[in-house]
Amino acid sequence: MTAECLCGGVRIEISGKLGPVVYCHCSRCRKASGTAFGANADVRRKYWTLASGEDLLREFESSPGVFRAFCGRCGSPIYSRRAANPDTVRVRLGILNDDPARRSLAHFWVGSKAPGFEITDDLPQPAQGPTEHEHELASRIKAR
Repeated sequence: MTAECLCGGVRIEISGKLGPVVYCHCSRCRKASGTAFGANADVRRKYWTLASGEDLLREFESSPGVFRAFCGRCGSPIYSRRAANPDTVRVRLGILNDDPARRSLAHFWVGSKAPGFEITDDLPQPAQGPTEHEHELASRIKAR
């Protein structure tokens, strides 16, 4: 699977399967993406190769220990990472050139979603993040 930013300067190759896809409606994801929600999936670093554009990547610490990376030329969001979990990056699905072959498990942080955005699918819509819903998510992942 390949991915690239809007200007094509940052190019990524993903050789393994993506983790669960989630739609995040928290204010940080909305602001970082410039849209009503962020569409993200975890990728283990061993499956992630930065093919080009390392010099273009910029990181911003959006909250303690959470870093968001974007292209310094075109501004495309590329990934986020947590200092506490160095073996994983969370790729922004909008940069993928290929079908991720996975669909979202849920809409998270719906309690802070964009006021004018209406969710019209039947995915779970917890008010907060996945930590209080790990049991439910684990069963949905196993069912797929």
